[in-house]
Amino acid sequence: MRDRVAVIGAGNVGATVAQRLVEWDTVDVALVDVVEGLAAGKALDLQEAGPIRGYDTRVVGGTDYRIIEGSRVVVITSGMARKPGMSRDDLVLANARVVGEVARAVATSAPSAVLVVVTNPLDAMTELALQATGWPRHRVVGMAGVLDAARFRTFIAAELGVSVQSVQSFVLGGHGDTMVPVAALTTVGGVPIARLLAPDRLAALIQRTRDGGAEVIRLLTTGSAYYAPSAAAAQMVEAIMLDRRMILPAAARLQGEYGLEGVVMGVPVKLGAEGIVEVVEVELTREERAAFERSAEAVREVMRVMAG
Repeated sequence: MRDRVAVIGAGNVGATVAQRLVEWDTVDVALVDVVEGLAAGKALDLQEAGPIRGYDTRVVGGTDYRIIEGSRVVVITSGMARKPGMSRDDLVLANARVVGEVARAVATSAPSAVLVVVTNPLDAMTELALQATGWPRHRVVGMAGVLDAARFRTFIAAELGVSVQSVQSFVLGGHGDTMVPVAALTTVGGVPIARLLAPDRLAALIQRTRDGGAEVIRLLTTGSAYYAPSAAAAQMVEAIMLDRRMILPAAARLQGEYGLEGVVMGVPVKLGAEGIVEVVEVELTREERAAFERSAEAVREVMRVMAG
């Protein structure tokens, strides 16, 4: 019998996460949504694509959380998507109730799982999931930095005319306007980015990265990004399921690292079978550390809003 991964939320992000996992053909997938028939219909549709795409993955869908029992990883995508003109912080009250309910249901039905949170505002929802489940920090991780770094890498590759695979980067801090792309950890073929781009061009790409989600929303006019977010979530699931111990930027509750305590922030983590194996501390410049601390305060402000 294959291991199972559960995805909560069968909207664009959740359904596309499920599709990526199904086509991986290594784990079985359970898809849950509160809308009657939505998860079941998409699960059946994915199952019927198997003969064409060449996978034998078993996919089940429904509204009952009993179908996620035994899942090793659960991905939470439930909640309202950002609309044009809406900041991630505007989502906090709308999504807090949903994520709290989902996290408690997951804790009951899949008590041994690792939880990957995708719902925005990401950092606050990850903290809320930690509180709702009562699980240790290594078993609840937020998908943020993988997506943000992918956007940064995309823009750099286009600017320099190179393969995205030649670009490596880490984006730290909160998942939003205060994220901190770290230039010292950004290289192209091993060459530091500062040697390849003028400061004004680098600053422009950093700003475009911060606005990456909003740019997609403006272009779509309705809805928000889901291809790149789902790819980021699937990469994290793969790292956990295969115990790859990959070092990826992700949202974790800090416990003294980077001089911060009790706040969820995007940092490099070693991700393996038990979730967060280690929070990796990297050296930041004075300016980057100041930006990182401002980002932490922005996350705390969202938490205060959520607490009422």
